[in-house]
Amino acid sequence: MRKLLAAAFLSTWLPAFALANDTSAHFAAGGLIFVRTDSVSMESEDLYISPSEVRVAYKFRNISDVDVESVVAFPMPDITADPHSEVSIPDMASDNFLDFTVTVDGKPIEPTLDQRVFAAEVDVTDELKAAGIPLFPYGDAAEQALSKMAQDKLDDWVSRGIVMIDTYDVGEGMKDHYVPSWTLKSTYWWKMSFPKGQEIDVRHSYKPSVGGTVGLTFVTDGAVQGEQRDLYRQKYCMDAAFEKAVQKAVHAAEENVTPYVENWISYVLTTGGNWATNIGTFKLTIDKGKPDSLVSFCGEGVKKTGPTTFEMTAEDFYPEKDIEILILDKPAAQ
Repeated sequence: MRKLLAAAFLSTWLPAFALANDTSAHFAAGGLIFVRTDSVSMESEDLYISPSEVRVAYKFRNISDVDVESVVAFPMPDITADPHSEVSIPDMASDNFLDFTVTVDGKPIEPTLDQRVFAAEVDVTDELKAAGIPLFPYGDAAEQALSKMAQDKLDDWVSRGIVMIDTYDVGEGMKDHYVPSWTLKSTYWWKMSFPKGQEIDVRHSYKPSVGGTVGLTFVTDGAVQGEQRDLYRQKYCMDAAFEKAVQKAVHAAEENVTPYVENWISYVLTTGGNWATNIGTFKLTIDKGKPDSLVSFCGEGVKKTGPTTFEMTAEDFYPEKDIEILILDKPAAQ
């Protein structure tokens, strides 16, 4: 992606429905991380990104004359608890909150999950485990466990930034509740062998975190304009055709009604630059999910390949930038 070109693809707009203002934050995940080596090359990477699934197929080759064994890791996004922010997390009830899976040469791998908890940059994992507190900071389990702790311990944890006090009503009037304030860092990893001269097929998939907001943040006073529009042009490579389609939909909509809601997906691509050579063949497929949605992202030589899919390919590819995707969906009927 040395030269970034607009990849904005349009669809026909239909009447929209009014929605309340709401925003959900998202976080970026990416591909595998491998200990830097001059012995293994990435022959190809086939990356598919949609609002419901991310899947990646790699082909690695040991280009040396000796077998290589190393650690391969998939870093999960850091999860920082914030009771005042909605965060898009695919599976709130599981440590594997992205539903990550991996296969090597078609065989499922059960990777090791390493999790550590930090507050004010201090590792407090052992303290939480000793107190029987679940490490995952969202959902009900951690808060319920905190409610059973001794007050002096809670006071100590508040002073150290491990937990915070949140005041809200659960049917019994306004009360103080102790809620997580820590950051969870999770990484899946496994040891993998690369026999000399052989090609290895590695595939993994997960559910992405998809953020979004109702309305259009880059539309001001009924027009596609303003500082947010300028930021989106840089981040998502919005072009004139994309903006024209949005403007047309805004003009056709009833007053105070949004024709689209924003969705954001981020993918950390730059971790792919950790191999003996550039990626031999890189293929990217973006699936916007719905035929009547709009999508914009940065890419070169992008082609439409189906009602919802767009592809680009590159040879001898070095991942200089991460991937940012903007998808505009029609709001659901209320």
